[in-house]
Amino acid sequence: MHYAELLKAREELTGPGGDFEIIEAEVLGNRIRTYKNAPSSVREFWLSTAEFADRPYLIYGDERLTYAQSHEQVNAVAAWLTDQGVKAGDRVAIAMRNYPEWMLIYWACACSGIAVVGMNAWWTAEEMAYALTDSAPKVVFLDAERLDRIRERPEVANKTKLVGIRISDAGADVTPWSEVIAHDGAMPDIPVDPDSDCCIFYTSGTTGHPKGAQLTHRGCVSNLFNMVYAATSASLATQRATGVAPPEDPPVPVTLITTPLFHVTANNCGAYAVTAAGGTLVLMYRWDAGEALRLIAREGVTAMSGVPVMARELINHPDFASTNTSSLTSLAGGGAQVPPDLVKKIESQVATARPGTGYGMTETCGIITSVSGDFFVDKPDSAGPAMPNFEAKCVDDMGETVPLGKTGELWVRGSSVIKGYINRPEATADSITDGWLHTGDVARIDEDGFIFIVDRKKDMVLRGGENIYCAEVESTLYTHPAIAECCVFGVPDDRLGEEVGAAIVLNAGQSLTEAELRDHCATVMAKHKVPRYIWFLDDALPRNASGKFIKRELRDRLSSELQST
Repeated sequence: MHYAELLKAREELTGPGGDFEIIEAEVLGNRIRTYKNAPSSVREFWLSTAEFADRPYLIYGDERLTYAQSHEQVNAVAAWLTDQGVKAGDRVAIAMRNYPEWMLIYWACACSGIAVVGMNAWWTAEEMAYALTDSAPKVVFLDAERLDRIRERPEVANKTKLVGIRISDAGADVTPWSEVIAHDGAMPDIPVDPDSDCCIFYTSGTTGHPKGAQLTHRGCVSNLFNMVYAATSASLATQRATGVAPPEDPPVPVTLITTPLFHVTANNCGAYAVTAAGGTLVLMYRWDAGEALRLIAREGVTAMSGVPVMARELINHPDFASTNTSSLTSLAGGGAQVPPDLVKKIESQVATARPGTGYGMTETCGIITSVSGDFFVDKPDSAGPAMPNFEAKCVDDMGETVPLGKTGELWVRGSSVIKGYINRPEATADSITDGWLHTGDVARIDEDGFIFIVDRKKDMVLRGGENIYCAEVESTLYTHPAIAECCVFGVPDDRLGEEVGAAIVLNAGQSLTEAELRDHCATVMAKHKVPRYIWFLDDALPRNASGKFIKRELRDRLSSELQST
C-alpha cells in the first residue's frame, strides 16, 4: 500500500498554510497539539450551518426537518433556557431515545455555553438518580419512559425543571416541548470559552458508578476536524497513488445513526461530521437490521454509523441481497474493534461501500485513529494512524515508552483529550498525567505509524504466566463460518490462575461442537490460547446501550454457573 503518499498528504494538509494546520498551544496547563483553523467553539460551528437552509437535516420516521427549521427551533430552545435563568456554565440533561429533539437541544445548549449531560437511556431509576445528583442539571429534557423512571425518585426529580418530549399529558409539573419551541426569543449573543464544558458524557456503568467525562468545546471541534481530515487525507493519498481522481460532485452525505446520541460514536463522530457537510441524519427508534436496510434504500443512505456488530448483522440479514444498498459508500463503524474477517466481508459483499473504522474514547471526544478503504483492507487488524492533533506512545507498567513494535498501554495527548471527570479529582489524576491520557488499551505502533489495539489492559487472560489477548482469540473464532457472535474472557482456574472462556452464538441453521471449534482454533493459534470453556448460547449476547458486548456480565454469570456444576 502507498503509505508514503499518506505521509505526504499529512505533511501537506497539516503543515504551515494547510487546511488542517497543526500548532502547539498552552491549554489547561499543558502544551498540546491543536488545529489552527478550527472554530473557537461548537457555537461558532453550529451557527455556520445556517447556510444549508433548505436542505433536509433530521429524518425520523415520516418526520423531516430542514436546516432552517432546525435553526429556528434551536434558537427558541436557547431563548427559553435563558428566560428560565439557565446560563453559561450551568448544565442541562437530555434523557431520551434518539429523537430529533435530542440534536436540537444539544445545539441550543452548546450555543449558550451550557453543558449537555447525556443520560444513558438504559439506566434504571437508581442510575438516573445518581447521574442527576452528580451533575446537578438545571433542566432535564426527557421522554415518557425516562419520566416514569425519574418519578420513582421524587427527591431527585423535584430538584430540577422537567420538560416532556413526545408526551401527550405529562402533568402540571412537566413543561411540554411545544411550549419551549413556541418561545419567542433570539439566540443569546454570548462568547463561549473554548475550554469550557460542552457536554458531560458518562463512561460505561457496567460496574460501579459511571464517571462524567468533561468534553470541552475545543475537544469537540478538534474531533470534527479529525473526522474531516481522515477522509481528506485518505482520499488525497489514494488519488496520488492511483491517479484516479474522486468524483467532482460527491453526494451530500446521508448517515444512518444507529447508536445512542449520548455517546461520542453517534454524536461527536456521526452527527458532527454530517452536520458540517450540510448532510442528513436519519434516526432510528431502536436498532433493527431489517429496518436499517429499509431506511438505507428509502433515504439513499451513504454511510451507517454504528458499532461493528451492526455491520455484520446488516450483511447477514436475509433481506440484504434483495435490498438496494447502492447508495452506501462506507460501512463499518467504531466503538469496538472491527474483526479482520468483517473488513473482508464488507469489501467483497457490499459492491459500492468501502470498510472504515475509527478507534477512540469518550475521553478523547471521539476518534484517536481512523483508517478506511485500501489502507484498511491492507491492514485489517489495524485501527489506523493517530490523528494529527495527537501525540501517541505505548508505555510499560512504569510509564516508560516501549520500542516501536512492542506492546504497551497506549497513551495519547492532544486537544481532544477531556478536561477530566466531574467531582472525581482522584480519577482524573489516575487517568491523565501531564496531559497524557492513559487509554487502558494495550497496543503497538508499527513503522508506518499505524496503531494496533491488542486488547484492554485489564481485559486479558493471564494463563499460567502467559498473556492471552482476548481480541486475538475472538478474531480467530469469527473466521469460522458458523459463528455469528462471540465474546472471550478469562475464567478463574485453581491451577493456572485463568483459563480462556468463550460465549458463542451460531448463525441460524448452523451447528458446531466444542471439539470442532477447538480443532479450528488449533490450526491458527497456539494451544494455550484455544478456549478451554465454550458456551453455545441460544440468545444474542448481552449489549450495553452503545451496542458493545457486556463482557463482565457474561464472564460473571457463566463462571458462576460453571462453579455451581
